[in-house]
Amino acid sequence: MNIKTDKKPYDMNAPQAKPLIDKIVHGTFIKEGTMVAFPMCFPGASTAIPADESHITALDVDSSGIIYGGTSGRLTHLFVAMFHGVTGAVFDMGAVQGADRCMAMCCGLEKFVACVNGPTGGRVIIRGFEPLPFSLIQEWTFSRIPFHDLGTVVPGEQIVHAVAEQTRRRVIGITQRHLFVVDIESEEVKTVAEIHGTGRLTIGLRGDILGFDNEGTLWRYDADNETLERKAVDLPDTVAPNPAAVRWAQDPRQTILYATDETGQLFSFTEEHAFQGPVGRTPLAPVGPMAVTLDGRLFGTCGREISKLFCWCPGQGKVRDLGVAVSVIERRRYGYVFGAAVVGRDGQIIFGEDDDLGHLWLYFPRIQPNTSAQ
Repeated sequence: MNIKTDKKPYDMNAPQAKPLIDKIVHGTFIKEGTMVAFPMCFPGASTAIPADESHITALDVDSSGIIYGGTSGRLTHLFVAMFHGVTGAVFDMGAVQGADRCMAMCCGLEKFVACVNGPTGGRVIIRGFEPLPFSLIQEWTFSRIPFHDLGTVVPGEQIVHAVAEQTRRRVIGITQRHLFVVDIESEEVKTVAEIHGTGRLTIGLRGDILGFDNEGTLWRYDADNETLERKAVDLPDTVAPNPAAVRWAQDPRQTILYATDETGQLFSFTEEHAFQGPVGRTPLAPVGPMAVTLDGRLFGTCGREISKLFCWCPGQGKVRDLGVAVSVIERRRYGYVFGAAVVGRDGQIIFGEDDDLGHLWLYFPRIQPNTSAQ
């Protein structure tokens, strides 16, 4: 028997298929909510990004709810996607020559910044937002506006990660040995400190940037005052040894920051009480991308090869296994590995598939029953 999807055919009778069969048999597919796998194109009007160049590894959302992202693979592509209004389109803005991995996509006020890696090191790419029409009922065209390549941040050093700070006027990033800042308006890049770059950065609850420091701590960078505080926050013991495995997600109300360790334990962080927990544990490890929707529920992926979705609901105080990702709308597709996640304009979670022929997966969570008195 061969199972065929729009991925490569997989021979389920082959001996090496047994681990895959065991995972499928002993797991279930998505148990609640609805997932839609959207191809990297405007269906019926354009072709998708090539399969081996479409691993989605970076996503961000601008203030109007339009999604920007970057891919990894043989080449890096930068793309824009829109799903509200009469749209439903992904537009490939073009490939970044000499780059094979997108480490971060950061939306400013009027421009986006992409941090990409290639053989010569990490580079910063910047461009104005794509003027997408709100209604695609009528005929429409796009033109590929050239990217502005700001060059290599530090020669020979790869970019590890970057985030846009709260005002969306600057991007803060790390290379393997330096902290750098991009002024989006002036399009200037400068290194501000020598620091061992590892793991992902996150925006703190006060609007500053947090990153991994030495001896089980986080450093804190204040972009407005250009100050770096070393060893500012103590990490839980299980988080400290392996920063590369840590994932972050912040509540939209900016009151709680979540972090995971390499075993799938989930911790919450507030400025008043620092790290608390673990408050729960994901069904599998390691944990993949996570995002918190508008009602405070945390959704993410976990596990290798065939990951599962999970949900942390603060009101219930537990982590729930939501099953393996599958989309059955229009055509069936299974989601195995994901590289990025953001919250859409209307509270849906958007996952970027880190696989050949990657899709954007829109997850619409189940609406929770209203148990308040009528």
